[in-house]
Amino acid sequence: MAQLGTARNTLWKLFLTVHTHLVEQVEQDFRQAELPPFEWYDVLIALKQAPEQRLRLSELAETLLVNRTDVTRLVDRLEKAGLIYREACKDDRRGAFAVLAPAGLEMQQKMWAVYAQSIAQHFGRHLTEQDISVLTNVLSAMLRDQ
Repeated sequence: MAQLGTARNTLWKLFLTVHTHLVEQVEQDFRQAELPPFEWYDVLIALKQAPEQRLRLSELAETLLVNRTDVTRLVDRLEKAGLIYREACKDDRRGAFAVLAPAGLEMQQKMWAVYAQSIAQHFGRHLTEQDISVLTNVLSAMLRDQ
């Protein structure tokens, strides 16, 4: 039983290390393509997939798994770049929506072309169909337990 615990801990460290490495690879691919940072893609895709391509800042923070202060700073940078804009919330004068601008949709599509290639090169090529099935089942089960 102790060996299983050690193996799990080793796997956990490996999982975190691989995640960090893969994100760094994607970031590098974006830099080489002269694209914005990876975290911008997450905002753009979240807004693209949202109803009316807009989310309240609190919803965006929840979707991105970041705190409200971090999402506000991130939205500020994307707004300054003309990729998104803020829209006042009619029901809550203190609330605001982040809305995907046409330039943001175009940027998301440019970034996706590089991102998809990066996923295939740095992640997908290492996986068999069986690996994909097992990992999908395990990670899905972990999310269901949350």
